[in-house]
Amino acid sequence: MSAPSRPALVVNPTSGKGRGWEYGKRARAALEEAGHDVLFVVEHTAEQAAKKARAMLEHDADSVVVVGGDGMVSLGLQLVAGTGIPLGVIPAGTGNDVARYLGLPLRDPDAAVAVVTAGHTDTFDLGRITGPGSPDPRWFGAVLACGLDSKVNERANRMRRPRGPSRYTIALLAELGPFSAIPFVLDGPDARLELDGMLIAVGNGPTYGGGMRICPQADPRDGKFQITAVDRVSKPTLLRIFPKVFSGRHVEHPKVRVLHAAAVDLSCRDEPGRPERTVSIWADGEWAGILPARIETVPGALRAYVRVAER
Repeated sequence: MSAPSRPALVVNPTSGKGRGWEYGKRARAALEEAGHDVLFVVEHTAEQAAKKARAMLEHDADSVVVVGGDGMVSLGLQLVAGTGIPLGVIPAGTGNDVARYLGLPLRDPDAAVAVVTAGHTDTFDLGRITGPGSPDPRWFGAVLACGLDSKVNERANRMRRPRGPSRYTIALLAELGPFSAIPFVLDGPDARLELDGMLIAVGNGPTYGGGMRICPQADPRDGKFQITAVDRVSKPTLLRIFPKVFSGRHVEHPKVRVLHAAAVDLSCRDEPGRPERTVSIWADGEWAGILPARIETVPGALRAYVRVAER
């Protein structure tokens, strides 16, 4: 596969304290120097950027290259999933969890651009979310989070400081106090689970939140998810479990359940005498709807630029 001749280069100028804009300019210069006709997309909202990039794909562009964090990667996935159009990623955010499993340089934009210009691609699975409460369909590359971790994600996205995984730790401490367990129902041909739980994470890839190994065995090329579910536990117990997520050893705790499945339906059971709960879904650090939802693995739905050694 040759490198793209007309990439749509989509830049988030605000990601990474302005790194997105700086990396975007460097990426554009490097791509043009390599002989590519770059279609430059710089917008301040994801909706505007997606609309402009989609129009370019319908007419001139033959690939998408995103510069930013997981939010920009998510935008790119919505554009190219299932199409065979290759996606390039220049990491410039704080999470970069999809970039991690793609094996891309995280802090070297020139090296990341070189991956694109080399033109080598590989295919990876994606998760697809459908349901009455989700943008239909919604694709994700790393992890879908539901429960306490989605609450933490919401708060962390509102926080300006600190950067990186420590932001999620602070958000967890803030959300833990008012949180109550959710009556989850997970159903599929390969897995069935009912629990009053703290969270459920559905992993296409192993990490979220900038390297936290919530689904440590998840492999985006094996055609199935790793699903991590945490039963109702006391707050002190959860605080003892949480630090182990950075190594993936939280799955050894008896209150943590691990399943593997290619497709599941996830919902929230009615609780007699209590109002219906609205439970948000977050995927790749972005809001992705509310329960109920169907979550499916789509093998090979992503074609991405990778280093030669990753093929």
